[in-house]
Amino acid sequence: MRENRTCSLSGGRRPARKRASSDPTAAKSANKAGPPVAELMEPRRATKENTDQTPKSRTLCREIEVSGLERVRQRSKSHPKERMTALLHHLTVGTLWSAYDRLKRNAAPGVDGVTWQDYGEDLIPRLTKLHQRIQSNRYRPQPSRRAYIAKMDGLKRPLGIAALEDKIVQGAVVDVLNAIYEPAFMGFSYGFRPGRSPHQALDALAYGIKCRPVNWILDADIARFFDTVEHDWLMRFLEHRIADPRLLRLIKLWLEVGVLEAGRIIASEEGTPQGAVISPVLANVYLHYVFDLWAHRWRQRHARGEVILVRFADDIVAGFEHEWEARRFHEDLKARMGQFGLELHPEKTRLLEFGRHAAVRRMRRGLVKPETFNFLGFTHLCGRSRQGHFLLKRQTRRDRMQAKLRELKEELKKRMHQPIPVVGKWLGQVLRGYYQYHAVPTNSPRLSAFRYFVGRLWWRTLRRRSQRDGFSAKRLARLVSDWLPKPRILHPWPEARFAVNHPR
Repeated sequence: MRENRTCSLSGGRRPARKRASSDPTAAKSANKAGPPVAELMEPRRATKENTDQTPKSRTLCREIEVSGLERVRQRSKSHPKERMTALLHHLTVGTLWSAYDRLKRNAAPGVDGVTWQDYGEDLIPRLTKLHQRIQSNRYRPQPSRRAYIAKMDGLKRPLGIAALEDKIVQGAVVDVLNAIYEPAFMGFSYGFRPGRSPHQALDALAYGIKCRPVNWILDADIARFFDTVEHDWLMRFLEHRIADPRLLRLIKLWLEVGVLEAGRIIASEEGTPQGAVISPVLANVYLHYVFDLWAHRWRQRHARGEVILVRFADDIVAGFEHEWEARRFHEDLKARMGQFGLELHPEKTRLLEFGRHAAVRRMRRGLVKPETFNFLGFTHLCGRSRQGHFLLKRQTRRDRMQAKLRELKEELKKRMHQPIPVVGKWLGQVLRGYYQYHAVPTNSPRLSAFRYFVGRLWWRTLRRRSQRDGFSAKRLARLVSDWLPKPRILHPWPEARFAVNHPR
């Protein structure tokens, strides 16, 4: 008779393992030979399993079972024009639990006043009831609570803070939408996508400017994008891939539920509430059809020279080899945005000469050095390396750094009478977090300046703790050396990391 063999990675035989008993009084055999001596076994905890996954069958060659959302993702990739049906059943108690776990613990509550900690006290029964309401079409979202945050230009940005249960359901729907649309989104779209970051967008832009014949840059910004998204167009775009009326009904309810401001509910006829969990993916879907597909087709049909595209949410940067192509793209883009209720910001949208030959060409025409543009918190400049070659320099935006220093100044006033080690430890954490994003090559001067000004703010705060000012600059230098970490570059050069992420 043939022997039964178990499948293993090495291909050899593997003896069957006996499952340990959960009985705390169970005995196991002694390691040494001799009379049977038994010792008590330590009980094992039950294995944690995801509630939305079925237990895997124990076969000889254990095949990897694909989850439901992974099957949706694979189907969307293999059939890019097919409409997906029966999607709401993917909103299980397990997916709702996962969406709840991803929420911020200290986020502000919505109109219901329920915090993350309050909802977690009786989590499983609440999620079960929420799941039943969703599947029976009895779920109704609550209006978002209106809040405002200050912008860099002095204006205020309106935010919509949803109720906690609405955040949970939106997070689960985001997982479904990502499974459908991630295989379809264009490669030059980086904003609010899983596995993509702002630094990847910065690397792609820097690589395109340095390694491609780019001579002109169009820095485009959509004015009040999240407030001007037309609901009818958005629903039509979603219907291109989604044929589940119950899921579409959920999304439409969130768009039309409105916001609660000054004690009254204001209906939403257009736009998506900023701050909502589902708003970023809906914005990507909208711009995928309005800009991404159109820009890719424009580049293939009309461009004669090199064209690079990078988009992060509503911030768009396009690079061109020829000036006439850049100007034509600019005009066509304004017309394209107008067809879908959008408008380019007249002040933030600029066409400028930029690239490796910009400085020389402008000098021949008697002009000043090339202009700069901002993208994702950095100012991009045309510079030269020590060998005299073109070098794209990226520095922290001056206004962003000043805003951060003002924020630290107010916080230091609140911590004025705390012990020096406590404040020093906190400032060290602030600087490390700042370096994590801003410590890119060519940005060392701005990082050193930020550390210097943080030390000055700390010194002023310490000197105000007493009327007798006995805090010397020498003592401050020791504190800065002990508590404020020195800046060092944490990110590689753009072309090095871009080559790793894009082997082509």
